[in-house]
Amino acid sequence: MPMTNETRRTVLITGGSRGIGAAIAREFAAAGDRIAIHYVSSSHDAQGVADSLNGQGHIIAQADLRDPKAIKTMVDDVAKEFGKIDVLINNAGVFFDHPIESSTYEKWQQAWSDTLGVNLVGAANITWCAFQHMPKNGTSRIVNIGSRGAFRGEPLSPAYGASKAAIVAFGQSIAKALAPMHIGVTTLAPGFVETEMAQHLLDGPEGDGIRAQSPFNRVAAPAELAKAVYFLASPDSEWASGAVLDFNGASYLRM
Repeated sequence: MPMTNETRRTVLITGGSRGIGAAIAREFAAAGDRIAIHYVSSSHDAQGVADSLNGQGHIIAQADLRDPKAIKTMVDDVAKEFGKIDVLINNAGVFFDHPIESSTYEKWQQAWSDTLGVNLVGAANITWCAFQHMPKNGTSRIVNIGSRGAFRGEPLSPAYGASKAAIVAFGQSIAKALAPMHIGVTTLAPGFVETEMAQHLLDGPEGDGIRAQSPFNRVAAPAELAKAVYFLASPDSEWASGAVLDFNGASYLRM
């Protein structure tokens, strides 16, 4: 059945200009949804993704996720253009090496400030702003992109591991808060994904070891994550609200 203006959902994807975010955008657009591609600095990349999507009416939206005012302006502008925001995908994230045993105090502080500012506080602020524009009719969804690092630890980037553990707790907290309004909230926790950001590791001497972390002897493709996110954001996923879906090819198993 073709999507109509009444059934077509509107989707805001943070960090949508490349990698996992771009794959998620393509998955939702292929189903007939209208997409807002958030980006930080590369309007060219964001517009390229928007132009590649099935359907019409897709837009790009810029904001530094460490800036609460910029976030609110961006989200409100998206809602004004679309009329509503049915689905929010908190995908944007940063990762900085800052091992405690070798980092200067200045590098340590900066890594924590920037990582939490984007991965946790930025995501929380976008969620608050998007919620103001979400229909309360059972079709609105929030999906956070977490990481297996929330559970196994990230010794090279403890701020990243902490931010992803915190986003799990944040998602579960608001899942309880928003359930009476039939807004579902879930978290996807992937392992390594074959993206531009990870390519230098996968192509380097560590690559075979990274792939061997999974008994499938590979890492995930962005399109695989996109399909999982699409289900978590679907109207049929309400009873999954509050859940964390481990998505790491059995590379890390937790109780």
